[in-house]
Amino acid sequence: MGSPQGSPGRGGLGLLVLFLLLLLSPVRVLAQSCVWYGECGVASGDKRYNCAYDGPPIALPEDGYDVMQELCPGLFFGNVSTCCDVHQLQTLKNNLQLPLQFLSRCPSCFYNLINLFCELTCSPNQSDFLNVTSTIPYYDPILKENKSSITELQYFIGDSFANAMYNACKDVEAPSSNVKALGLLCGKDVKDCNATNWIEYMFSKDNGQTPFSIIPIFSDVPVHGMNPMNNATKGCNESVDDSTAPCSCQDCSIVCGPKPQPPPLPAPWLLFGLDAVYVIMWISYMGFLLIFFALVFGVWCYRRRHFVSEYTPIDSNIAFPVNSHCDNGKITCGERLGERFENGLRMTFTSWGAFCVRNPRPVILFSVVFIAMCCSGFVYIKATTNPVDLWSAPSSQARKEKEYFDTHFGPFFRTEQLIIQAPNSHPHTYSPYPSGADVSFGPPLTKEILHQVLDLQEAIVNITVSFDNETVMLKDICLAPLAPYNNNCTILSVLNYFQNSHSVLDHTIGDEFFTYADYHTHFLYCVRAPASLNDTSLLHDPCLGTFGGPVFPWLVLGGYDDDNYNNATALIITFPVNNYYNDSRKLMKALAWEKEFINFLKNYDNPNLTISFSAERSIEDEINRESNSDIGIVLISYTVMFVYISMALGHIQSCRRLLVDSKISLGIAGILIVLSSVACSIGIFSYFGIPLTLIVIEVIPFLVLAIGVDNIFIMVQTLQRDERLQGETLDKQIGRVLGDVAPSMFLSSFSETVAFFLGTLSTMPAVRTFSLFAGMAVLVDFLLQVTCFVSLLGLDIRRQERNRLDILCCIKSSEETGGVQHSDSILFLFFKNRYSPYLLKDWMRPIVIAVFVGVLSFSTAVMHNVEIGLDQSLSMPDDSYVMDYFSHISKYLHAGPPVYFVLEEGHNYTSLEGQNMVCGGMGCNNDSLVQQVFNAAEIGSYTRIGYAPSSWIDDYFDWVKPQSSCCRVYNTTGQFCNASVTDPSCTHCRPLTQEGKQRPQGKDFMMFLPMFLSDNPNPKCGKGGHAAYSSAVNFINNKSDVGATYFMSYHTVLKTSSDFIDAMKKARIIADNITETMGIKEKNYRVFPYSVFYVFYEQYLTIVHDAVFNLCISLGSIFLVTTVLLGFEVWAAVVVSITIAMIIINMFGVMWLWGISLNAVSLVNLVMSCGIAVEFCSHVTRAFTVSTKGSRVERAEEALSHMGSSVFSGITLTKFGGIVVLAFSKSQIFKIFYFKMYLAMVLLGATHGLIFLPVLLSYIGPSVNKAKTRAAQERTRGTERERLLYF
Repeated sequence: MGSPQGSPGRGGLGLLVLFLLLLLSPVRVLAQSCVWYGECGVASGDKRYNCAYDGPPIALPEDGYDVMQELCPGLFFGNVSTCCDVHQLQTLKNNLQLPLQFLSRCPSCFYNLINLFCELTCSPNQSDFLNVTSTIPYYDPILKENKSSITELQYFIGDSFANAMYNACKDVEAPSSNVKALGLLCGKDVKDCNATNWIEYMFSKDNGQTPFSIIPIFSDVPVHGMNPMNNATKGCNESVDDSTAPCSCQDCSIVCGPKPQPPPLPAPWLLFGLDAVYVIMWISYMGFLLIFFALVFGVWCYRRRHFVSEYTPIDSNIAFPVNSHCDNGKITCGERLGERFENGLRMTFTSWGAFCVRNPRPVILFSVVFIAMCCSGFVYIKATTNPVDLWSAPSSQARKEKEYFDTHFGPFFRTEQLIIQAPNSHPHTYSPYPSGADVSFGPPLTKEILHQVLDLQEAIVNITVSFDNETVMLKDICLAPLAPYNNNCTILSVLNYFQNSHSVLDHTIGDEFFTYADYHTHFLYCVRAPASLNDTSLLHDPCLGTFGGPVFPWLVLGGYDDDNYNNATALIITFPVNNYYNDSRKLMKALAWEKEFINFLKNYDNPNLTISFSAERSIEDEINRESNSDIGIVLISYTVMFVYISMALGHIQSCRRLLVDSKISLGIAGILIVLSSVACSIGIFSYFGIPLTLIVIEVIPFLVLAIGVDNIFIMVQTLQRDERLQGETLDKQIGRVLGDVAPSMFLSSFSETVAFFLGTLSTMPAVRTFSLFAGMAVLVDFLLQVTCFVSLLGLDIRRQERNRLDILCCIKSSEETGGVQHSDSILFLFFKNRYSPYLLKDWMRPIVIAVFVGVLSFSTAVMHNVEIGLDQSLSMPDDSYVMDYFSHISKYLHAGPPVYFVLEEGHNYTSLEGQNMVCGGMGCNNDSLVQQVFNAAEIGSYTRIGYAPSSWIDDYFDWVKPQSSCCRVYNTTGQFCNASVTDPSCTHCRPLTQEGKQRPQGKDFMMFLPMFLSDNPNPKCGKGGHAAYSSAVNFINNKSDVGATYFMSYHTVLKTSSDFIDAMKKARIIADNITETMGIKEKNYRVFPYSVFYVFYEQYLTIVHDAVFNLCISLGSIFLVTTVLLGFEVWAAVVVSITIAMIIINMFGVMWLWGISLNAVSLVNLVMSCGIAVEFCSHVTRAFTVSTKGSRVERAEEALSHMGSSVFSGITLTKFGGIVVLAFSKSQIFKIFYFKMYLAMVLLGATHGLIFLPVLLSYIGPSVNKAKTRAAQERTRGTERERLLYF
């Protein structure tokens, strides 16, 4: 686009005569005198010179009245004598078309501009401020007389006028280009444009639009006898006449006051110059240590004074002396109820265990049938791979908004993108001719590199792939906004400035000595005016892309500073491809082409180009590849755990009995039961149509293995340590052992099941699905363990008693023994004789408490600093090609994802009030939709909105103006007539009257809007809305009304998860504020923002709330279940809940230390850690509550001795072996969210369950239940166990 220029006319005045007249009168030549009149001589192309003429103004013919009144009403008076004829007026009108389309949205700006050109072209006082300095002879073949063509003149312009005109126009927006209009009309960047160089550029012959040189001279006082043209101007905050309003706030900053400022960042909460939370936790910890050690020291001193032995436990005076036969304590109702409940559980499991051992075959058969029935649900199994379904709930706001957008405007396109560097190229300097400052160009902007990149681009366009016996190319799947009129694919590439053509790239104007214009010239113009159809240089090449839309420089260039696009160090090429959510065949075509696209670029070799790239399917492909590559690692991990379990269950008495005493077959059976429970869970929910997710497959076997194996170890090792009573059969022994340990297993399993099922209340699909499958798997695992496994255990003991070999049970060992001997494992003896007594020494216990409370304080202090989100690169394998692409995105991209502000169906666009609520031009509300998004873009560093919105309604109003040549119809048919059509039957849509100049309303609005949206941009009308807005407006009621519409902008560059989260949050705040100010909140429609990433990042807006909710629900359910199943031991449940809460808080501390962010994956792990923590804590706590020792320390020691070894071998060692293997995974997500978090989970669970919890119980554990103690005495009275237990 260029500067407007009224083409001069015919008639002349000799230079000598003009010189003499100037000498005679230094102030004024004549009262009214012209310097030209009419047109004569061709300057170039269709541009003509004006004829020199030194006479008085000439009366304008009546056929020029309409044009004069339209363009220059200030000269339309009297007999309308002017210095221009009708041809010059028509030339002026034609040349003002493009400025009209961009500047007329601010009437006062256009009024001043047209004043400048009317005075130049037609003013009867031309000679006051125009001075002809050069002419050439011209012979008029029609009049057959000699004339002079003006080739140069001086235009004296007042400084005040020039500055006022510039100030009125400097803020005017070009909505479809997201840039200032002066960026298209000034010949340089907007930031470098001022009044002087803008007018100089418009009058320069070098701009390609002006037929001869006009030299502006700026002064407010007479110069060289000339009086500068200094007409009155209108400020952008002033109305031109009674029928127009001041320019809008968007186009005139002084209308809306100072530029909006972002609110100050909240001041950090500091105490003593440090983070307040750190200081508070440090002071709290110091206070705790002071009080705690003071109490410990005081009790120690008290004990020294009152007790003979210094080794008497601190709380021995509180404990209930169970070995005393004279108990005067009164049994409370709570204790009696707890004992009855405990006894009921014991008796139930005892009877059940004996039944399973007596009837192993029916029980095992029933279990197998049950498993088979559940697994038959695999027939209906469905797996969710769609990321939207995985991370966004169907009822979530982002999901509903995505569905609304897809329904009304079509799904967001698929993106194939390349980022290209030129490592072997160097920056170069371009020196414009004949004048101008040197311009540096980045390495990839050499012509040679651009030709190579164009070759690459053409090769990609020509990629062909066969799908279903059909050839698929880019043109078959690409986004072509002007189809079927223009089937060119949208390719966002700097090469589109050159029409994707080698010849245009090579286009040069010059001679044998100098180059006047080449690709440098064209590039520098196009980055300022990407929507231009004529670069106004000597090249006259278009900038508009071949697909009919502008190519914004911030989308195709990378690595530049500020707005110096010429310094780019990378080229970005984007191929938008149509998305087909509802057409699987077309989607498969796109996927097939993308696969070939990836293969092509992987094998592409050009030493001059470094390419990083990604296709829409890349992330999913790489995740699948990663999952496949990690299958081996996962299998090795499980194999390590399986081998350990199989070997550790057996207790070998001697080498000769190795194959008899081993429990390999029993271990394998236990593992199969665990895996069967996972399979049953999947099968059951598959019956109900609940889809499976990858996280279920990866996480739940690990969880259930931890819980199930722990129960197996407890059951087997307790039986190994037990001695069969006199006259007791095997079934009764196993039943008795099961009666002792099954309540503990039931406690942990039921707590976890309830906690997981309550986790389904979460709104996060990943957490909800995990909780559902995990809860069922844990429940089924427990049921199978107390049925099938108990029967298998009985069979294995019988096999061992008969000296038959493990696995090869048909073979009998030659080594004869007297049956299965009870024995204590080395680990049990270590816990009983070494570890437990040492841990519970009086001097060790305070140290343990101090250390663990210190770690808790540290974790509490840092947990608020745990980052939220999930870096995309973490989901990729280390060797993925996408990793380079991710790193280059943050390094080179200068624009973020597009963001659409959607105005839902229901708004009335045909009324003036409704239009003013939305538009951003003249007369629009200062708090309109477009204006508020524009204001947000002004403070993009805060709002994350990078650019002013493209506004279809503002461009429509400019397009439909009667002064414009855009909106025309055939006067015979009423059909639309494109501006490029030359046909006398084409007339303006609206009359050139005051009413016609107003915005269309009512039926007029709807009559011309479809025409605007079908109009392709052309050199005579750059405002056609087909390419830019064809999908932005949704028609309803058979195109009789406007439904939903959108206004598009771009986010700023978003690099981290926190950037994406903040961008979505700020966009929603802006949209809510727009809805509020439009007053449409109660009208059942609203404004909402939509961007393709919102549906994935919305979870992070509430993830802290979700995490607190899920973890509190889990803890609450664990507390309630533990209270009931421990026989209403409320305080014991409190201790368990406190310990689990500490584990969870410390998990957050570990996440901060290792840089693990809070997201759906880590939240699932945190919920899972609640379940595993129950295993570490509940067994020891229950053993403590049923212990009948004399003091808390002794009870804690007994509980740790009996349960500690099983917990340690059952969970800690089992998991540790499997977890270590995960460290060798290629997947970063495995290393971080599985290896690191699982390791932390196991280590924190083990240390809290086996170190902190026994010590805590020794201090504040619940008092012994007297009813349980008396019941225990009654059960063992007169037996050998009484002596062992109480004496």
